[in-house]
Amino acid sequence: MHRPRPEIPASGQESVWDYPRPPRVERVTAPVTVRLGGQLVVETRDAVRVLETSHPPVYYLPITDFAPGALTPADGSSFCEFKGAARYLDVRGGDEVRPASAWNYPQPSPGFEQLRDRVAVYAQQMDECTVDGEVVTPQPGGFYGGWVTRAVVGPFKGTPGSQGW
Repeated sequence: MHRPRPEIPASGQESVWDYPRPPRVERVTAPVTVRLGGQLVVETRDAVRVLETSHPPVYYLPITDFAPGALTPADGSSFCEFKGAARYLDVRGGDEVRPASAWNYPQPSPGFEQLRDRVAVYAQQMDECTVDGEVVTPQPGGFYGGWVTRAVVGPFKGTPGSQGW
């Protein structure tokens, strides 16, 4: 397995290869929005992002900022070696329902307490997700939930051949 050659970030950009492992959590004050079914599902200026080597940032948004009824429990769970046990949520907007398209950590592991009462959303399952007005591109592949913006460069985990990174 070979480590990919990181892209060189331009001024104002950051390389996901400079992100730490274990991941770091940091606050984001830029506006973040999610739209589904023609409706604004969430809009907040109180996000945090998780930064992990080779991954674009995953944005976690306050549960209380989601529109009433936008989140409902879904089947399934998973475990992250860093963040702990995750539960999945369906996202509803307009007449659309996207099963298990969001997740959160009700009891996050030590060091990740900032994720409590926050939800991450798979951008590829939504109509549109934005950070500071920029429409994000979903992290490649279907497993990871990172959001790619002009501010980050890769290559990103999730592309073909990246399983062992």
